Amino acid sequence: MRFTFKRMADNIHPIFDSILGTGQKEKLVQQRSCVVWMVGLSGSGKSTLARALENSLHDKGFLTALLDGDNLRTGLNNNLGFSEEDRTENIRRAAEAAKLLASNGVITICSLISPLDAIREMARSIIGEKYIEVFIDCPLEVCEARDVKGLYAKARKGLIPNFTGIDSPFEAPKNADIVVKTAEQDLESSLDELVGEILPRISFNR
Repeated sequence: MRFTFKRMADNIHPIFDSILGTGQKEKLVQQRSCVVWMVGLSGSGKSTLARALENSLHDKGFLTALLDGDNLRTGLNNNLGFSEEDRTENIRRAAEAAKLLASNGVITICSLISPLDAIREMARSIIGEKYIEVFIDCPLEVCEARDVKGLYAKARKGLIPNFTGIDSPFEAPKNADIVVKTAEQDLESSLDELVGEILPRISFNR
C-alpha cells in the first residue's frame, strides 16, 4: 500500500518533549556538544584534519563522532549520486544525523565538501546553534596538484562527471566561523589552530 508524504506525516507523533534533554546528556559526559562542519574541496585536507581533530579531542577525554562524506556514501547515503538534488539530500541526511548525535552530548565532526552556500545554510538551519562551520581553505590548483585520490586526473579526462571544482561549482564560504588555510601551514599547525578554536566551545566548565 502506498502512502503520500502528507498521510505519513499525519501519523507521526514525535516525543521530543518527553525524552532526556541535551543539557542532561552534556552534564553526564562533562562536555558541550557541537557539530564541527568542515567544508572544502577534495584534497584540501578535510578528512585528514577531521581525523586528527577527533584523535586530539579523544586523547583529551572528549566523546566524539566523525561523519565523513565518503563513509556516509557507503551506508546511509549509498543510494545517492552526485546530481544537485542528490548532493542536497546527502547533506540533509548528514545534518540530521549530526543533529541527533549533538543532541545526545556528542561532539560531532563532519567532513563534507558541501559545495554551495544554499546547501551549507540548510545544514546550519537543521543543526541550529551548535553548528560551527570550518572552511578548510586550499586553492584548487594546490588540491589538484596533490590529487591524493587521483580524482582530479579522472575528472579532467571526463571519467568523473559533476566533479566539484572542475565541472561542478564550489562556492567558498564567506562567513565561516573558522578558517584554516592548509596550503600555508602543515598538519600540526592546522590542527593546533583548530583545536585552539574548538576547545573553549566544548569545555563544560567554561
